[in-house]
Amino acid sequence: MNAERAKEIYESKDTIPVRLDSGESVWIEKVDTANGVATVQVGNSPVDTQTVAVDRLQEDR
Repeated sequence: MNAERAKEIYESKDTIPVRLDSGESVWIEKVDTANGVATVQVGNSPVDTQTVAVDRLQEDR
């Protein structure tokens, strides 16, 4: 995924499923388009956040 698409998903009113390349479901919490990274919540745990390269994110379709 590219940074612009990650930002679109973050700003969307719809729920769009996203996974890490490892297969874990994530929620996008913040996107830094300049640096190509996103802060994501892994699974359902609000304390399990990671900053990852947006190219590690995959949109479930």
